[in-house]
Amino acid sequence: MELNHTTKPGFLRNVVVRFLLFSLFVIAIRFAYVITLRGESCRSGDDFCFFSPENQNLVTAAAVSGSHSSVTLNPAAAASPEFHKRVMFYITVFQDLIVDGFLSTKSKSLVVDTPAGDDVYALREIGVDDSIGINRKPSKPLVIGKLGFRHPFKDNTFDFIFSGNGAIDRSVNVAEFASEIQRTLKPEGYVVVHTASNDTYSFDSFIHLFNSCTFIRSRKIDGFDTNMPHIHEIIMKKLVDIKIRQKTDNRHSKSESNRQLLKRAEPLIESEPLKPWITLKRNIENVKYLPSMADISFRRRYVYVDVGARSYGSSIVSWFKKQYPKQNKTFDICAIEADKHFHDQYTSKKGVTLLPYAAWVKNESLVFEINQTPGDENVEKGRGMGRIQPVKSGGGIVGSTDVIQGFDFANWLKNTVTEQDFVVMKMDVEGTEFDLIPKLIETGAISLIDEVFLECHYNRWQKCCPGVRSPKYQKTYGQCLNLFKSLRQRGVLVHQWW
Repeated sequence: MELNHTTKPGFLRNVVVRFLLFSLFVIAIRFAYVITLRGESCRSGDDFCFFSPENQNLVTAAAVSGSHSSVTLNPAAAASPEFHKRVMFYITVFQDLIVDGFLSTKSKSLVVDTPAGDDVYALREIGVDDSIGINRKPSKPLVIGKLGFRHPFKDNTFDFIFSGNGAIDRSVNVAEFASEIQRTLKPEGYVVVHTASNDTYSFDSFIHLFNSCTFIRSRKIDGFDTNMPHIHEIIMKKLVDIKIRQKTDNRHSKSESNRQLLKRAEPLIESEPLKPWITLKRNIENVKYLPSMADISFRRRYVYVDVGARSYGSSIVSWFKKQYPKQNKTFDICAIEADKHFHDQYTSKKGVTLLPYAAWVKNESLVFEINQTPGDENVEKGRGMGRIQPVKSGGGIVGSTDVIQGFDFANWLKNTVTEQDFVVMKMDVEGTEFDLIPKLIETGAISLIDEVFLECHYNRWQKCCPGVRSPKYQKTYGQCLNLFKSLRQRGVLVHQWW
């Protein structure tokens, strides 16, 4: 019995020692393997460190003649038919770019937001050895863990930058995505982007994002993925002097982009409706919204301007939030309302900025007409629909009034939004549209707006009194129709609001 007790611990000790020796032998073999293939040791903190816990991968030598780089691949990915299919696709793409002079084997290259590293691997395979990729999830050493809109590189670092597989389509901030590409690209360097979006409107929006580049060419190619069967390849070149772009660039303005959409927009109502309170309200069901006709992804930000907003629930909640197609974009909302009765409703509303003034043609004091009917319990329905006039004239306004501050709406718009923004405007200003719209056209501010919903006020037939027109407004339906037509002729996608 004593012999058994002394033998058992010795046996276990021998097993443990043999296991440790075997483990050391395996580690030594693997270390020698790395040294043989890579010609260097594993250094602490090196992105290419073999013993990094996130890099227990297989090392494979590049197979193309003339390429001396070594590429690290995940064994499962390397054996995947899908991986090899993607690699062959990108090899074809990059070889075409080399033939056309946009890429060379000496180009210092970056691939932005590459999920699998297949495009980086393809670059290495054709001899572009100085190439690296970035993605939120790293796959070292091909891909380091950085965001597509936060590059870890200095200005003017790369000769060639590529963004494939619709990475820019998925970006949460396309403006910063484009800005970082331009920042890290050398002057006269090339950027090539693959996007799934291919309509004229989105293309023009895309080109506007790259304001330090000039457009070279675009083409449609077949993709390798069922999620992206057709690819729009766009090539641009970074200018040495951005001022040159103003002379050479032929990019379109918003109004020119909208002209294609206007062909698909709902027709204007040519004949004056006998029951406008019904016809105009129903017409909103016929509206062809811009986001239902085109991709609005490539914009710096998204803005909804409600001119004559009245209460928060009036058109912001009842229409814009519920009905307007936003393509999952978050809009900044600006409510312009002069009637102080409604101002408290906006104090706690997140994402909404209130301008408690009247949109006007210049900065000056105005007389605001208060329409509340005595004894009317529905106060909101009776207020916020008053006309405005300069204090000195005050013509045509009767009854109760307030003195309010008007501001130069066209100038405010030009200082608030840019052509890189997507801007939707609803305007219901009780006849002041005949002052504001011409000023927007005159100053060019109208080109900053992508889509307009305009109520035009005229001496319409009255619901209460058949055969009687409203004495409140002097304009005719014909004049309103001409206002709408003048906007559409200028490429403005305007709809008849009720």
